[in-house]
Amino acid sequence: MSVRQSLLAILDQGPCYGYQLRHEYDRRTGATSSLNVGQIYNTLERLERDGLVRRGDADEHGHVYWHITADGSTEAARWLASPVVHGTTGRDELAVKLAVAATLPGVDVGSVIRVQRVASVEQWEALRRERRDNDAADTPEGLAWSLVIDRMIFAAEAEVHWLDDAEKRIAQHPSHVLALELTTERPKRGRPARSAAA
Repeated sequence: MSVRQSLLAILDQGPCYGYQLRHEYDRRTGATSSLNVGQIYNTLERLERDGLVRRGDADEHGHVYWHITADGSTEAARWLASPVVHGTTGRDELAVKLAVAATLPGVDVGSVIRVQRVASVEQWEALRRERRDNDAADTPEGLAWSLVIDRMIFAAEAEVHWLDDAEKRIAQHPSHVLALELTTERPKRGRPARSAAA
């Protein structure tokens, strides 16, 4: 959702053509999550369909400028004024992998965690090196980049700490206690049965 909203917020500053919009997005996010031009145009077409932007005329270079509508400006303002709420139902691939591994008979979950920790620490250190080597927070682009990279650093650090905690918790249980055999009980399907009183 943030790509859609980010493009609206940028267009609220003035009309842009697709590649220009991509460049503006990269400038404002430190190019840490660069978008391909096709994604930009697909998003613009959906925004147009939803009445949040309108397609303008092409200039002498063939660039088609996109303009935000009043509804688009309202949507951009709403997004900027609203907190980001991290869902509790989203699937975190690493958490799911460890949960499944912990319940499979014969899987060395400690090994799964150690392999992941090595990769997570390498990522954390690489991000910290990149931050140290490219500190340019004295420009608007540099500040935007440092905000994004710092968030990535804190997330990588938190992942390493979470892995340490998971390893300690799993080590407290013998593997046979955690293992779940396949159940032979048939899962119930459909709607719950009505009570006799109904």
